[in-house]
Amino acid sequence: MPSLRYRFAVLLVRLNAVIQMEAFTSIAYQRWWFDGVVPRLATKIKGVRHEALDISGMRAEWAIPQGARDGRAILYLHGGAYVTGSIASHRTLVSQLAKEATCRALALEYRLAPENPFPAAVVDAVKAFEWLITHGYRAGDIVLAGDSAGGGLAVAAMLSLRDAGDPMPAAAVLLSPWTDLEVRGKSVQAVGRRDPMLSARALRREARMYLGKENPRHPLASPIYADLSGLPPTLIQAGTREILLDDARRLAQRAEEDGVEVELDVWEEMFHVWQFFTPLVSESNKALERLGSFMREKTVNSIP
Repeated sequence: MPSLRYRFAVLLVRLNAVIQMEAFTSIAYQRWWFDGVVPRLATKIKGVRHEALDISGMRAEWAIPQGARDGRAILYLHGGAYVTGSIASHRTLVSQLAKEATCRALALEYRLAPENPFPAAVVDAVKAFEWLITHGYRAGDIVLAGDSAGGGLAVAAMLSLRDAGDPMPAAAVLLSPWTDLEVRGKSVQAVGRRDPMLSARALRREARMYLGKENPRHPLASPIYADLSGLPPTLIQAGTREILLDDARRLAQRAEEDGVEVELDVWEEMFHVWQFFTPLVSESNKALERLGSFMREKTVNSIP
């Protein structure tokens, strides 16, 4: 049975959905709420410091836990349906993930739609990975990570790197990835309103903002339609209480068919990106512990 704090988190998410009316409110309001109000309510992670920096004109921030192993890094791509989300909105999640992995995590503010439609975000994610390489990190010591849209973006970035013949990261961790911008998975209807975080109406609106005139089945927009061969070991987490569960399932199936080492970690009764409620919710903490263990295992300089 989900913990009491988790059930309280569900109530908070539902209240947020009522306040925002995401399918109808402006993107400016959503950004004000997600990137301005939510961070003020978040819990700071003890033992993690932060350093701001600039990468090719993009804001970025290191989360550096005490005892971080030199030479390893996480490149983290935030969620927000490609139209919202920021360093501030995801600082707590990224900090806890860095702490669990015992390495630095670089959070990136890639360009958002509708001002910067597809493929701007993909270009920015690739630039950030290349920046790490030029600043002394080996590809085999980097893990690419992201939640929701950031999860889909992480896959798109790896596909771009592969197609360019560039070195690949050691591994990828994807939290409730959004991989089908048509929003047509069976879980969309099967889960429906049991998902307190997402609505199909809002996702389809935001997909149109991101895609512009591009085909939603473009493999760098909806990776479930891509050839995934050559991608590194990947751990995907998703919950049974999210409409995007089938996005994770179909991505994992496609990856397995294409010869990728992939693990699908499905959590009963968890909603979309429940890890966001770390460190207050035990289920969030346990999920991040699993991700941290995977990242330590897959990087070249990992700690047992």
